[in-house]
Amino acid sequence: MSQRTYNQLWADAQSELAQLLAAELPSEPLRPEKDRVVFFQRLAVLYVRYLQVFRDLEVAYDQVVHPQKRVVIRANLDGVIGRLLELKNEMVEKEFSEYHYMDDVLHDLKLTPDDLEIPIPRHFISECSKDVKERKKMVAKILKTMEITDGPQLDMDKEMSQEDAVKIIQVVERARQGRLRAKLNQESRNMNRMYRNKDPQITDIELAAVCIQKVWKGYLQRKRTKTEREQEEILLGMALDPKYSATLPSEITARENEAHTRIRQHEHEEDYRKCIVAITNQLRDVEGHDISQTMKDQIRQWFFECRDATGTFPDYPDDEDGGSALIFVEKSPQQLMEEIAAKEEEEANAKPKGKEEKGKKDKGKGKTDEDEEEAGLKMLPSAFLADLVVGNKMFEDYWKSRDESKNYNQKHEVELIKEEKRKEIEAEIRLQVDEQMRQELAEWKLFVDKEKVGKAKANAKKKKGSKSGKKKKKEKDLTADRTLDSLCQELAEQGILKQPDYVKIKDFLGDYSYLGTTLRQNDIEPMPSLSDVRQVLSLYAILPLGSQFVHEKAPLIKAILLAGPAGVGKKMLVHAICQETGANLFDLSPLNTAGKYPGKSGLAMMLHMVFKVARLLQPSVIWIGDAEKMFYKKVPKEEKDLDPKRLKKDLPKSLKLIKGEDRVLIIGTTNDPLSADIKGLCKMYSKIILIPRPDYGSRIILWKQLIQKHGGQLNPALNLSSLSKISDGYTPGHIVKVIQAVITKRRILQLTKRPLTAVEFVEPLAKLDPVFQEEEEALKSWYAKTPLGKKRIKAATGQDEEEAPAKSAKGKDTKKKGK
Repeated sequence: MSQRTYNQLWADAQSELAQLLAAELPSEPLRPEKDRVVFFQRLAVLYVRYLQVFRDLEVAYDQVVHPQKRVVIRANLDGVIGRLLELKNEMVEKEFSEYHYMDDVLHDLKLTPDDLEIPIPRHFISECSKDVKERKKMVAKILKTMEITDGPQLDMDKEMSQEDAVKIIQVVERARQGRLRAKLNQESRNMNRMYRNKDPQITDIELAAVCIQKVWKGYLQRKRTKTEREQEEILLGMALDPKYSATLPSEITARENEAHTRIRQHEHEEDYRKCIVAITNQLRDVEGHDISQTMKDQIRQWFFECRDATGTFPDYPDDEDGGSALIFVEKSPQQLMEEIAAKEEEEANAKPKGKEEKGKKDKGKGKTDEDEEEAGLKMLPSAFLADLVVGNKMFEDYWKSRDESKNYNQKHEVELIKEEKRKEIEAEIRLQVDEQMRQELAEWKLFVDKEKVGKAKANAKKKKGSKSGKKKKKEKDLTADRTLDSLCQELAEQGILKQPDYVKIKDFLGDYSYLGTTLRQNDIEPMPSLSDVRQVLSLYAILPLGSQFVHEKAPLIKAILLAGPAGVGKKMLVHAICQETGANLFDLSPLNTAGKYPGKSGLAMMLHMVFKVARLLQPSVIWIGDAEKMFYKKVPKEEKDLDPKRLKKDLPKSLKLIKGEDRVLIIGTTNDPLSADIKGLCKMYSKIILIPRPDYGSRIILWKQLIQKHGGQLNPALNLSSLSKISDGYTPGHIVKVIQAVITKRRILQLTKRPLTAVEFVEPLAKLDPVFQEEEEALKSWYAKTPLGKKRIKAATGQDEEEAPAKSAKGKDTKKKGK
């Protein structure tokens, strides 16, 4: 694809974004919606449409080489991601579920389930700052050193055993081939004996010819039958055409073009930065003096106009109000003076007015007609729509109708740099001019109006004093005398700072839930599919951790709990989140921290070090495996010495210290949430994600992808449908174990002569215990006791609507009692 194509993709995405903004910000506010279903439908349509814009902008940002365009695309991309997270949060609040099924929306918009997949922006990893990259290298170096010192002998032994295994396999295969030759010779002797009994005069040459003809005809017929069967399956859509299984030359060319595009991006970005520095210095040297002199002349003129109009010199606007920038607004001196005076009076009377108004509101009983009209469901305020409006305006003003026929190489526009930098230089010079002109105004007042400056200075001091409230207590740094390297070294030695496994979120295989909408329409709460889990974690964990701008303004999620049977991929998801965002992994699992940093002081030091390093090396993920152990109802006898509940009190306190600017996420995983105190778990983890065993569609994908990943080959004799049916109740972990047991190195060497069959997987599968329906139902019952689960049940039974008036009536009493 050429740059023109990606520019058009960007333009189309901006056009769709403009339509979305017009729908979200109409000239007249939308009336509140009383029907919850209709309101959720509106949210779902917005969500799906924003997701499509997100996908297009991500591709455009990854491939457009024009540096100034990429700045605008990135701003809009971050805004769209943030708005997507806001809509997801609002859908959860309105439907009381982490999972949503939007088949009707997909049908109306002519989309497929694949269009609901959350793309992971590639710039999360590629565009880390230099400091972050250096810190990542430092951590990787420490962890690599730890791996080497932990046991190089083990690695050597492992390597030797692999070589021996290969030799053994080769010897066994040669022996097997020898046995096959012996068997073939035996069959030839049997045929020779049979034909000679029928015709004793047959010669050896004739006998050989008969054998060859028989074998050759059989071979041709088998090959013809196999080809016809494959062609029929391809025609019916039951199999993939072989030409598409291999990498096509066009795909190779496309990948090469993408790599070349990224090189051009880097080159154009470097030229752009150098040009910014050169133009900034040039403007400051050439135009700086003239800008300063012009400002001073305009400000002096304002002094005299105000004195002619009012009889006295004006007060100079504060820097916080914009300084002399207020002077150049198109208003008369009288209007400007009145505006400044009104603003000062409003600031002086702000607090008393606020209290009076609050008191009046508390006294008022009953609802007015306007309040009754506004009852209903409304969209929550957005922190990203204003940014999207600004970004869309930049596109409309600068890029939509810009003629770039001469800019074939897509390099930066010098005039745009001058416009931007001229504003910045004017702002810098304005601060200097304001200081000088304040002094000059004070002298004019002293010599002409005989006014002393004491009052003004006193007022200024009062204003400054009023702003300084009580200072918040800073967190005490227990390791102020230590370097980051030493802290990382210690945490790595203790096994708390770990290297995440190389897995991606797309490796968490699973199919779309095609029955979700149907089940909900029949008042049955469906179990989410693995595809749903993948999407939710992309929204809750990967997108906020990957972007600082999004994390600071999007709904803040500090802790997520992944609950599900053993083997469903909870730990894999934790590692995938780290890989997709470049996050560091800290392991605070009860079993991992047992015996480390003993005592209260040791525990405080461990948590302090972990959270300090996590903030300095953000994004960071703090993993708590077996999270139920921290909130045990009753600690088992065999685990009492491990003290699994030692983090129960202190970890939630550390969680409160995480702010919007800290890209730190706590992820807990649990196989047995029923053994824990549910109140403690729900208080610790704001999001609880239930991960089920895979359904039929997900199992087909798992068998197919994992068999190929482990070196197996698909063939007509390998009935994946049967395998998927008999593996109902088994987790992805079970399927991986079975495949590893069957597809050994020796079996891979035999594939050309003995293709895989479904029967081979049955015996090892039967040796494993599946997740029974009772266990899954117990998990569903447990989840129904969580805050969101309770709301979902009430919404399904209609209790939330009946209780709403009672709650609103008792709202005041509840608040007073809470206080």
